[in-house]
Amino acid sequence: MDSKPAPFVPPAPKPRSQPPSTLEMMRIVYRNPLELWGEPSYNEPYISVNGVGGPLVIANDPALIRHVLVDNVKNYRMATVRQLILRPILRDGLLTAEGDVWRRSRKAMAPVFTPRHIFGFAQPMLKRSLAFAERYEEGGVFDIAVDMTNLTYDILAETLFSGEIAGEPGAFASQIDRLFETMGRVDPLDLLRAPEWLPRLTRLRGRKTMAYFRSIVADTMEMRRARMAKDPDVPEDFLTLLLRAEGPDGLTRGEIEDNIITFIGAGHETTARALGWTIYCLAEAPWEREPIEREIDAVLSREPDPVKWLDAMPLTRAAFEEALRLYPPAPSINREPIEPEQWRDLWIPPKAAVLMMPWTIHRHRKLWDQPDAFMPQRFHPGSREKIDRYQYLPFGAGPRVCIGASFAMQEAIVALAVLMSRYRFDTTPQTKPWPVQKLTTQPQGGLPMRVSARR
Repeated sequence: MDSKPAPFVPPAPKPRSQPPSTLEMMRIVYRNPLELWGEPSYNEPYISVNGVGGPLVIANDPALIRHVLVDNVKNYRMATVRQLILRPILRDGLLTAEGDVWRRSRKAMAPVFTPRHIFGFAQPMLKRSLAFAERYEEGGVFDIAVDMTNLTYDILAETLFSGEIAGEPGAFASQIDRLFETMGRVDPLDLLRAPEWLPRLTRLRGRKTMAYFRSIVADTMEMRRARMAKDPDVPEDFLTLLLRAEGPDGLTRGEIEDNIITFIGAGHETTARALGWTIYCLAEAPWEREPIEREIDAVLSREPDPVKWLDAMPLTRAAFEEALRLYPPAPSINREPIEPEQWRDLWIPPKAAVLMMPWTIHRHRKLWDQPDAFMPQRFHPGSREKIDRYQYLPFGAGPRVCIGASFAMQEAIVALAVLMSRYRFDTTPQTKPWPVQKLTTQPQGGLPMRVSARR
């Protein structure tokens, strides 16, 4: 008989059996949009309704998702609601820019994220992960959610900015939490598609934090500009390439600042959350953790080059990808049509909000077996290839697919390999995370975990 335990089912809101009233919906959206979705969202290929702010289409069918994000991408722009939430933070950063501004930004950043550059980041990623791991030498209980935010910040600073980000790193985790708690929430006025000039009370409280990040960016840019003026050996990193792209045919100073904000504030946050959820799920499923520990130990004993770890650690990668499925860092992708259109038997009306939500798609009853369970074997070699490209969207798809996806995958495997080769992370009675959507899928209550040396 197979003695392997039943799969671990991590915490998540149960699908609603009844639609909420308008007032209740407003409360849920402010508190935690993940709690809004009902049974049809997890069972139907698509849903078309009239929502509070106008027509709403929820797209779960991989073919429909491909149609919107790839095949007819020219007919779709960023949804109004999404822009109302993100643009106050990121302005014309890569996640929110459209048209010529987006194309110029993407072109300016592309050289940083080529495979050659990504592989060159592996050693700095390893260096920062090893230094970070030293904090656990004495053991004890740590909030892994906070720690992964700090670790990925360290890696971001070391790789894309060559260690030259202004400000105090120790304050970063609390400030980013504050930013997403205020600026990152969906305001009821956003749902109603109210004009941007109407003040959002949720975001008024975040202005001081936003100013903190803007000051960091301004100081960072000035530090690098001064170095570029006198040092011929300035590092060819993300920051230098952006600054060199400034000009009449390139990026404006404001666009450069917005893209630095995007990568400092959001670029590292997605990986941080996914790392925390991975470590948590493995702690709750030790039968999955043990073979991963053996894999990491074997690879590290024979392969010193971290560039090769991603391909050499399929079990570790699979656990991370499964955590990305269950807790997608970006839980919704929002578009709206420029022109209304017919897709098969679905009419997509003018100004419809078209939601493709990795949160529901990744847990859809018709697309996944035991969708609520943590089962890394879905992503093992031989099984991974059977997953439709458009039913698994942790990094989006189409022309606006996450430019840093390869960076994030390499970063995650290097970090997991370093941490799990040295330490074991176990839950405590206080480890009771609840997924909440504040731009990213965050663990409310944090991830307090006991860390102990493995050897």
